[in-house]
Amino acid sequence: MFVAAYWWKVHPGKEEQFRAAWRRGTELIRQKYGSMGSRLHQDEEGRFVGVAEWPDRETWQRAFDAKMFYDEPDTRASFVDAIADAGDEPLLLMLVTDDLLGRE
Repeated sequence: MFVAAYWWKVHPGKEEQFRAAWRRGTELIRQKYGSMGSRLHQDEEGRFVGVAEWPDRETWQRAFDAKMFYDEPDTRASFVDAIADAGDEPLLLMLVTDDLLGRE
């Protein structure tokens, strides 16, 4: 398994808009590009951090190179409109070596 983590700062008052667009985008990415899903977190400063799981780095790379859900204009527009700041690249790219989350 491969994991990619991203971060975003969201405009005040647009948190629900961002989360809804993130959820829709994540579903689209699962369907179209083969991700295994993602979790959205919020840190103490209010920054959102998404951690997406992929079967392998190659599958993630194909999706990343294709700009993932840019082909869903309404979802993408809502997502981008809510963002005040974001990293240009993933925060972390990691190969999972041991997984004890207990999902079965």
